[in-house]
This record gives sequence, structure tokens and C-alpha cells, in this order.
Amino acid sequence: MNREEIFSGLAKSPKVDVCVLGGGINGLSVFRELALQGVNVLLIEKHDYCSGASAALSRMVHGGLRYLENGEFSLVRESLVERDRLLKNAPHYVAPLPTTVPIFDIFSGLANGAVRFLGLTRRPSRRGAIAVKVGLGIYDFLTRRRALMPRHAFRGRRATLAHWPALNPQVKSSATYYDAWVSQPERLGIELLKDGLAAGSHARAINYAELRLSAPGQYELEDGITGAVAPIEPSLIINATGGWIDIANGALFPATSKPAPLMGGTKGSHLIIDNPKLMDALDGHMIYYENEDGRICILFPYLGKVLVGSTDIRVDDPSTVRCERDERDYILQSLAFVLPSIRIHPEEVVFQFSGVRPLPASQDSFTGRIPRDHFCTFVGGAEDGAPVLCMIGGKWTTFRSFGELAADLALERLGRQRRVSTGERAIGGGRHFPSDRDAWIHDVALATGLSEARIDVLFKRYGTDSTLVADFIAGGADHALPHPDYSTREMQFLIRNEGVEHLDDLLLRRTTLAISGELSLDMTDAVLALLATEKHWPPVLVAAERKRFLTILTERHGVGEETLSARNEQRSALCETTARSG
Repeated sequence: MNREEIFSGLAKSPKVDVCVLGGGINGLSVFRELALQGVNVLLIEKHDYCSGASAALSRMVHGGLRYLENGEFSLVRESLVERDRLLKNAPHYVAPLPTTVPIFDIFSGLANGAVRFLGLTRRPSRRGAIAVKVGLGIYDFLTRRRALMPRHAFRGRRATLAHWPALNPQVKSSATYYDAWVSQPERLGIELLKDGLAAGSHARAINYAELRLSAPGQYELEDGITGAVAPIEPSLIINATGGWIDIANGALFPATSKPAPLMGGTKGSHLIIDNPKLMDALDGHMIYYENEDGRICILFPYLGKVLVGSTDIRVDDPSTVRCERDERDYILQSLAFVLPSIRIHPEEVVFQFSGVRPLPASQDSFTGRIPRDHFCTFVGGAEDGAPVLCMIGGKWTTFRSFGELAADLALERLGRQRRVSTGERAIGGGRHFPSDRDAWIHDVALATGLSEARIDVLFKRYGTDSTLVADFIAGGADHALPHPDYSTREMQFLIRNEGVEHLDDLLLRRTTLAISGELSLDMTDAVLALLATEKHWPPVLVAAERKRFLTILTERHGVGEETLSARNEQRSALCETTARSG
């Protein structure tokens, strides 16, 4: 159902059981939950799906080892259950990640948990070997029945430096355990959306649109693309806007009855670094380390590069967050501490991103102590209009269980019963996942006429949903693009089937071209030309869209037009080298 059909349908029948505000991972999760229960649900996203905090996570799928220090045992248990479910339900995007903790003390950190339980808020000391050992023991205990991954192991100083010789030589020992990582979180969000929409015409979703108060207790939907406006009468509103919850609530209630603030988010920034020496030093592991100030940092291999982060800074306005120079310096300083022999040059930072953690309001003086758990609360109702269910807090790993919680509260309010469980339900391209990957690729290549190499690339991007993409590619004349792993038909499939309205939707979220540092200016212009043709844009709009995207890339991600131009030359040189060697 496209934008025009949604607005036409609301004009004829504005009643909706549930209106979900926010197309981030939690909003998409509760949308999918409700759609599968047969609820008449409409999801509204002000910008693009997964374009806020859900595009700025650390790419970790984890139980939250450090949350044990806060006493959040139930959150860690739930997170580990959901992590293991994602390993089964989304194996095309979520995979095990060996994680090594370099340890520089023995007894330090033992008092951290006690300090928290006493209600004190001082900054914690660094975690020593005993504290880490206790935490990993709890981790193993909580996953003992599932045992999907190996138990943790400790190494002494000599064995640690033999395995990771680039580590700070002051290291006393190390511990290795397993968590997981997600390769394309934005795409997994799109698959949640598609799963919900596939439930039937009772489920609708629209990006670049906004719900607003038209009169006390009355609402209307405005399309940010076409300018169309339609009335809407929801029985219940779910505010899943994350760091924007208080801002969204402010737009849903008259000035005289605005709810009290619920959120108090912090900003986390990350860098993507292209440095072969750094990549080799990791040996396929995530290094989960403490900077000298006690702040937890991470670095691990990500799409051929290395992801490093992060910061933890309070913010008031989530729309203004950027990775600032001092944050970049902090991250690089932390990297220099843990791997002092490796020097990072400025041009090796190929991408940067920053997002707001949707944390509950807190007066804790140390941001690392703010609870990471999630809960729901109702605000408004009666003369204020539809009651609003606010989804507070949460972490990416628990999106399914958080969406389930919110959906169950919504069903209870509507007097409906749950009829489908999602705990063991595969997501998108994780359905019918093959045990013999090579045989599956061979069969799809035979059926579509595409090469096995091409199907292999598509499988990495879309899992078993790659059959849909491959069938589309095979159904028409395809042409190469400046990036050899993409073609015109694949981009057309994404534009026509995944709610693409702007160039950044394609290059920042539907694909990994930008975050992997592989986007060039030639590729940008080639994809823009395809999008302009599909959208029937006049030249003036094409120029404005190009400027818009380059501004976003420069201001938010530290990638300027000159960098994209330089990649044109790098790509050409690589192609010439490949051709000569062939």
C-alpha cells in the first residue's frame, strides 16, 4: 500500500485501532507484533525508517556484561535470551562474535556493585580480573541451558600478548567470551516492517509523515513528501520515538496538559576506520576494553573495516547530535591506549556516526549508571484524546521482547487476545535458512541465470529474501554501476519495494555503501540518476537532492565531497589493477 492509498483510505475511514509513532527498531517491532495479531495498525515515521538511534548503535547484540555492575540482572537475562533468539531468527544478519577483555588490574572494581546498591553515584574504578571473572561466570550461568556458544576463558599476560601482541604491554591478563554482532541493523528493521505489512491490509506504514494535534483530542496525518493531509482517529497511540518521546508527547497534547518529561538520553558516537594493521591486530575478535577514565569502549571488525566507539554524553535535543571533534579525539585516544603501537591517520576514518540512547530520565551524575532496562507507561486519555502508551528506555538487543510487552499492553487495552507468538519466529531473510549454504546458492543461480558469485553477494545482504531480489534482477535488462557489487536492477528493487524517498535512504540505510567507506561520488551520482528516474524528478529537484545528501554526509558522517571524489580515483585504480592481474 503506497502513500496515496494510505491517505485515500484514511479519508474514507479515519478510524485506526493503534497508531504507532516512530519507525525505529522498537516501533517496527511493536508494529510487527500488532500486525500479526490482526490489529488495525498504522505506523508513522517522521523521517525514514531506522534513521535515528536505530542507525547509530554499536552493532553489538549482547547481554550487557557491564549492566551486572548496576544490578540489572533481569535485563541481562532477558538480553541474553533475545540475543540467542536473534542468532536463530536472523542468522543472515546476526552472528557470534568472540570478545576479548584486556585486564589491567586484579582486585579493582569489586566495590562498584556495592556502591550502586547503596545508592551512591561515584564514577566506578576500573574492573580488575576478579570482577571480570565474576561477571563472566554469571554470563555463563544465565546461558547454561542454551549453550549456543563457548564458555569464557582466561589467559595470563604472556598468552595474551602472544595472541594479541599489539595490546598495551601493561595488560595483566585477558578473558574471552562470546556475544554477537549485527551486520545490517537498518535492513533488519526493514524486514520487521515487511513482515508486518505482509500480515494484511489492516497493517499500514508510512515514512516522512507526521501525526499532529488538529484540535483538542483530534488528530491529522500530514505527508512530508506530498503535503497531503488526512484525519485520523486512533483508539490508542504508541509513542515509540525513543529519544524524541517528550518532543512527540508535546505535539500530542494541549499546552495545558503536557505530560512530565520521561526521557533523559545520552549520545554515543562511533568511528569506522580503514587500517589493515588495526584489523590484523584484532584477529577477528572484538576488544572490549576500558579507557583510562573507566569508560567502556569497543573495537571490532565490521564489513572489512574496524568499528570503534563510543562516547556517553547527556543531550537535550536528539535532532542535533553529531560526532564532535572532541568525541573523535577521545575515541582515537582510547584506541591509542589499548593498542599503543598502531597509529591512525585522519584519512583512515572513513565514516562516523552518532545517536541518542533512549534512556529513562535520571539524576545520576554518572551516565554509565543510568538504567538500560525498558518499561511502558500510559499518559493522557479522556478529554486529552487517545491514551498514549510510551515505550521508555530499551536497548537494541531487546527490541523483540520490548515490542511484545508494548503490544500485550495495547491488546489488553483494546480487549483483544494475542494469537501469534514471535519468540521463535524467523525474521525476513532468516526464514527457511539453509543448512547447506553453497547448495542453496547453486540452486538459486540455476533458477535465475545469475552467477553463483552474484547470488553469494545477494545472500549476504538479504538472506533467503535474496531470491526475490534475484528474480527481479533476472526479469529485465541489468546494467553495471560504478560499484561492481551493485547493479541498476538491484537498486530499482530497493526503490520500488522498501519505501525509499530520498538518496540517503538508499545509500545510508538500505545499503552499507556509506558506512563501509565504499561510496564514491560516481556511485552517488549514478544511484541518484536511478532514483530521479523512478520518482520522475525534474532537474531542479535532482540538484536539490544531491546537495541535501552531500550535506548530510559531510555534517553528520564526516565524509566530504572531496573524499568521495578521491574514491573515484581509488576505484578506477583498483579496477585497472584487477584487469591487468586477470
